[in-house]
Amino acid sequence: MSIPRLTPSPGPNHALVLGATGGLGGALAAGLLARGWTVTALSRNPAAAAAACPGAIHWHQGDALRPDDVLAAAQSAALIVHAVNPPGYRDWRGLAIPMLAHSIAAAAATGARLLFPGNVYNFGPDAGSVLVESAPQNPLTRKGRVRADMEAMLRQAASRGTRSIVVRAGDFFGPGVTQSWFAQLIAKSALAPRPSITYPGGDPQAGHAWAYMPDLAETMLRLVDREAELAAFADFHFGGHWVAPGLDMAHAVRDAIGRPDLPVRIMPWWPLVLAAPFATFPREALEMRYQWSQPQRLDNRKLLALLGEEPHTPLAAAVRGALRLPPAAALAAPLPVAA
Repeated sequence: MSIPRLTPSPGPNHALVLGATGGLGGALAAGLLARGWTVTALSRNPAAAAAACPGAIHWHQGDALRPDDVLAAAQSAALIVHAVNPPGYRDWRGLAIPMLAHSIAAAAATGARLLFPGNVYNFGPDAGSVLVESAPQNPLTRKGRVRADMEAMLRQAASRGTRSIVVRAGDFFGPGVTQSWFAQLIAKSALAPRPSITYPGGDPQAGHAWAYMPDLAETMLRLVDREAELAAFADFHFGGHWVAPGLDMAHAVRDAIGRPDLPVRIMPWWPLVLAAPFATFPREALEMRYQWSQPQRLDNRKLLALLGEEPHTPLAAAVRGALRLPPAAALAAPLPVAA
């Protein structure tokens, strides 16, 4: 297979996307292409990446853990999308911090703006139940401390002239999102051969923040459209779907698959406790279990003040999209009548 080489056109509409094979990175790359941007993406295996992500992306061979590779791919870029995470929750501090440092260095060298997806990990209980951008970041978990440190790196870089946009959001769900509570637990249990719906343990009445991937990607791209108006460090909260009580997400899945009778079970935490010493995901998931009993809603008034609105797919349609089901309207449409 012939792989396009890096041939970007210098100018304001060239972007480097790190993590383009992931759910959010792929959505952002597609959105940038639709807006007329030239998009470069970094991959250790460009042939496999090009086969998995067809389109007009220029694939550059390299690794986000190697600073020279990131800098080479970022040449002439006006935007660097940092949507890459350590695989399988592995070694967040040892991998996530260096990767962001390399993106910051590339942005400093090229003058590009960094676009960074944030989350609620960096907020502890003292941040309150409604999270504003200025809330204190005193996380109680290891991953939360890493995320807070990463944002501190972006703030420090902004003080030296390297600009960034941070958009914090709740738990991801949507097409192409595979590493998430929705995909790995709720949807998988609903679509199993003997289906039921498993909801994360905690307080099922507590509200929970969800971010539908296409809406989040479009919001981030609209902020990029307004980049010239933003501060050097510009942070925003994406409201997304605030589902309260949280168990209503399970009910939305039942409705989407047409099984209102499907049993809903609350996941116990003890199997993860037993598995934590031997597997990465259970150990990392246990750190975040407080999010299923302590409501933390993202206040998006700052975002609305700038954009006027937040892209928002109704929950029923978003759940159908995440489950890759046809729109409900298509199911309701009358069948064509033979002549």
